[in-house]
Amino acid sequence: MPRLGDVAKTAVLHYSCSECGYSTGRWLGRCPGCASFGTLAEEALPAANGQAEAKPLLRLAEVEVNEAERIPTGVPELDRVLGGGLVPASLVLVGGEPGVGKSTLLLMALAAISRDRRALLVTGEESTAQVKLRAARLGGAEQVEILAETNLEAVCATLERERPDVCVIDSVQTLYSADIGSAPGSVGQVREAAARLLRVGKEAGVALFLVGHVTKDGSVAGPRVLEHLVDCVLQFEGDRYHAHRILRAAKNRFGSTNELGIFEMTGTGLQGVPDPSAIFGRSEGEVGAAVACALEGTRPLLLEIQALVSPTDLAMPRRVATGVDPKRLAMIVAVLSRHAGLALGQADVFVNVAGGVRIDEPGADLAIALAIASAARGAPVRAGTASFGEIGLTGRLRPATQAERRAQECAKLGLAAVIVSAGTEARAKVELVKAETLARAVSAALDRAKKEAA
Repeated sequence: MPRLGDVAKTAVLHYSCSECGYSTGRWLGRCPGCASFGTLAEEALPAANGQAEAKPLLRLAEVEVNEAERIPTGVPELDRVLGGGLVPASLVLVGGEPGVGKSTLLLMALAAISRDRRALLVTGEESTAQVKLRAARLGGAEQVEILAETNLEAVCATLERERPDVCVIDSVQTLYSADIGSAPGSVGQVREAAARLLRVGKEAGVALFLVGHVTKDGSVAGPRVLEHLVDCVLQFEGDRYHAHRILRAAKNRFGSTNELGIFEMTGTGLQGVPDPSAIFGRSEGEVGAAVACALEGTRPLLLEIQALVSPTDLAMPRRVATGVDPKRLAMIVAVLSRHAGLALGQADVFVNVAGGVRIDEPGADLAIALAIASAARGAPVRAGTASFGEIGLTGRLRPATQAERRAQECAKLGLAAVIVSAGTEARAKVELVKAETLARAVSAALDRAKKEAA
């Protein structure tokens, strides 16, 4: 019979926060790390035994750097976001809402990789029969190896023995270790699973994809240390009511975080969209619609901004934004009221980005303002015209970054003119309508449209 004192030799009881991963030796009602209430849960971790052996030191001049050959995933949009392909022995975390298509995207990548390399799928959420049905719908995944297992020790042992080139863990929240006294998906289990998989992947030379769940605010579920451990964090975004999906890199040690991948969900899986500006479409001559040339990474996108201005009897008019930062919308409405002469103080303002896309860059400010001005005055924006530029609180326009690339995208899609700030310089086969202030930009877009219509 083990004595009560023997428990302390094999495990250490502590409390971890389920939101931020903060660890403490006693229970607290409020987490000191993220100030959340009731998120500290008891966990048992193995106690550290013995002392570590000292390691020899190296100078940076003695370190040899070998450029590893990237593994193409067979999905061009995924390769774009990864920086040119998958780096061997790297650890990539893919997060997204349920049903957005994470498993479908990675199964497509495994199917393409399995033609030349060994590809393994470790599934903890679905049975092998369910994966087989999806693979039959996608096609080309006959050579993908599969393992239905949730025990962390068994998964690590399989990776060390088989040593596949690429492995997908779907999902990391389903793995559990018998050494951790908590349920699968808890902070301790997720942290232990990520740490062990990282060590096994580096030692065995296996490139790993970890599928992660997300919380209600869109961040990857589990401790924040999970994002610090991995080499790359990808966010797969989309609405189940729209066909388009967007893949972003929140962290990438082997490439840029400015790239963007756009997919379209079809009956045969996810299809990459090489020219997204053409599929989102735009309206011509409609009141309350303006075309924005936004820049996502190195890719310019032409998107339609829709606005509706309606009188209200409410004491506090509503400012509702879909696809736009609400705080940014409130600022643009205030600048329009103060410097462009629009009476918006007793009106509700609704702004929407067509296609379910979200715009976060300031270069789309001018298009949002023109759409609101068009809706308020009841006059359409000049046909065949796009716009980009940042709006200051003084009502002046500031140039947007990479103006030439934006202007060339507008010319490629057949637009006649682009309304920009006065300091913008770009060489493209499109007319640049320059304006120093927001009021002049509104006049150039709406008044000129009235003259052309007359």
